[in-house]
Amino acid sequence: MDHSPLKAALADVVAIPVTPFAEDGSVDPATHRVLMRRLLDGGVRTVTPNGNTGEFYALTPDERRLVTELTVEEAAGRATVLVGVGHDVPTAVAAAEHAAEAGAAMVMVHQPVHPYIAQEGWVDYHRSIAEAVPQLGVVPYIRSPRLAGERLAELADACPNVVGVKYAVPDAARFGAFARDASLERFVWIAGLAELYAPSYFATGATGFTSGLVNVAPAVSLDMLEALRAGDYVAAMKVWDRIRRFEELRAEEQSADNVTVVKEALSALGLCRRDVRAPSRVLPEARRAEVAGLISEWSL
Repeated sequence: MDHSPLKAALADVVAIPVTPFAEDGSVDPATHRVLMRRLLDGGVRTVTPNGNTGEFYALTPDERRLVTELTVEEAAGRATVLVGVGHDVPTAVAAAEHAAEAGAAMVMVHQPVHPYIAQEGWVDYHRSIAEAVPQLGVVPYIRSPRLAGERLAELADACPNVVGVKYAVPDAARFGAFARDASLERFVWIAGLAELYAPSYFATGATGFTSGLVNVAPAVSLDMLEALRAGDYVAAMKVWDRIRRFEELRAEEQSADNVTVVKEALSALGLCRRDVRAPSRVLPEARRAEVAGLISEWSL
């Protein structure tokens, strides 16, 4: 199987769309479609429904399937869809199979949340999912600094459809070593901590980065990608400075307001409700005003 189109799609801004909620707390399909069209019209070509910015862990299985189907329908012919899957192995496999049936091209496997994770067990977990959907590209989402690069290589030896890696450990030196231990050339390496970490991760081997901010300002994220692809780190850091405070608000208290800040910005733009599900929270009034002030400077 030729994986080059999938790898090209990962070497890009990998957007993590929000999941908008209606007044009654349910998923709002109409608003979801509007937000997806805005991303696509803004130039986004790779999207990850059911990512963390989409509140994956707060959605029911039926809601995750709905979000997958809505995204695939809107993205058809315009963007590559990389569906987030996870939880226990049967649940993750069922979600991956549904993604394939819906028409997605790839799945991103969320970092297992089990409190006891053996490196061999990590390989077994991902292998069970990847082998169930050999027709899909598979992208592990790595958040643990304890995983060895050799384990990723072991997984790919067994499952050649593992084509990319979303690496989200906040340590650029560790990322550089991990990527080389696993094989820098074998996978597409995605900076999984978004724009603030993208320049340092690109310097050590990444060719794509994830983004929640792109929901708010697609052009800003794409400006950073263009600069990084050109090797123009001065220009990239100008974008970095521009969005720094916004991303710092998302990262505070171990990313407690990661989703909330993005939805608050969208609410300020009149694009969706600010509602999030527990254990996230709606921002206090002072922070709402700060977010509105920040995005007012972006000429959206």
